[in-house]
Amino acid sequence: MADILFADDEPHIRRLVAKLLDRAGHRVREAPDGASALDEIRRALPDIAVLDYRMGTPDGFEVCRMIKSDPRLSHLPVLILTGEGRIENRLDGFSAGADDYLAKPFDPRELAARVEALLRLSRSGLDRNPTSGLPGGEALEREFARWAERHEVIAVCYLDLDDFKPFSEHFGFSVADAVIRDLGEVLSVVAAEAPGEAFAGHVGGDDFILLVEPERARSVVRRAQEDFLRAVRKRIPEEERQRGSYRAEDREGVVREFPLTRLSAAIVRVPAARMNLLDRLGERISAAKQAAKQKKGSPEGGLLELDLADLPARRAER
Repeated sequence: MADILFADDEPHIRRLVAKLLDRAGHRVREAPDGASALDEIRRALPDIAVLDYRMGTPDGFEVCRMIKSDPRLSHLPVLILTGEGRIENRLDGFSAGADDYLAKPFDPRELAARVEALLRLSRSGLDRNPTSGLPGGEALEREFARWAERHEVIAVCYLDLDDFKPFSEHFGFSVADAVIRDLGEVLSVVAAEAPGEAFAGHVGGDDFILLVEPERARSVVRRAQEDFLRAVRKRIPEEERQRGSYRAEDREGVVREFPLTRLSAAIVRVPAARMNLLDRLGERISAAKQAAKQKKGSPEGGLLELDLADLPARRAER
C-alpha cells in the first residue's frame, strides 16, 4: 500500500480518483489546492503526488517546481493531470520536473497503471546506491529470488577493490568517488552486453556483485576487470599512470609502493535450489575473496572460482 497525495480543486474529481486508488489498495490524502498540497507534503511526505494542473495559485506546475527544487522533497514522484492536450503543455509539465503527465479525460485504468509504474520506479531508485547507481539493499534480495526461480545453477561473482583505502587517501575523495562511479558504469555495461542474462549490484562500500550464467562468468568478470583498470588509469596523474603504482602508508603507517587499485573476484557457482543458504556461506566466500586478492596471475585483478554444487540442501538454521 502506498501513501498518495491527490490535489485537485474539483471535489467530484477528488472523490473519483480517491475511490479508484483506494480500490487499488492505496491510502489517498486529498488537497483542494496547491498551497494545501504543499502543506500536506511537508507535514508527511507521501510516496507519490498526483497534481491537477489548473487548481488556482500555485497551480500544479508551480507546486511541482517547488517540490523538485527542495532537496528534501526532490525524489518525490509527481504525476500531473490536465485538461490541456497541447504538446506545449506537456513540455511545460516536464520542464517543471514532472515524472509523468496524463491528459483529462483519462481512463481510470490508465491512471492506476501510471501510478503503479511511478511507484515501481521510485522504489527501484531508493534501492540504488547513489554513487555507483547500481541496485542494492532489497533490490538485491529480490533479484536473488528471481534468479533462483529461473535458473538451475547461478554464478554469483563477488567483486571488491584491492587496497582501496590507501588509494582513496592518496588520490583524494573526489578521485575515489569517481572510481566507484566508473565501476558502476563498467558493471552496468558488461551486464547489459553479456550473452544471456546478467545482473550487476552494489552490496556497499567497495563490494559489488554480478549474477551471470555459469558458462559466461569468467569472460564477463575478466572484461569487467580490464575495463575497470582502464578507467582507473584515466583518473590518476601521468607519472603514476606510467609507473602503475604509487607510494602511500599501509595500515601500520609504513610508506610503501602500492599497485593501482584493481578488481578482485570470487566466482561462486551455486545450485539455484541452494540460494536460500547463501547466508551460511560467509566464511567460505570471504576466504575465496581473500584468496582471489592474493592471486598474481593478472595485472587487472585476482580471480578465484568456487563450485558449491555439493552444498547441503537442508534449510539454514535460524
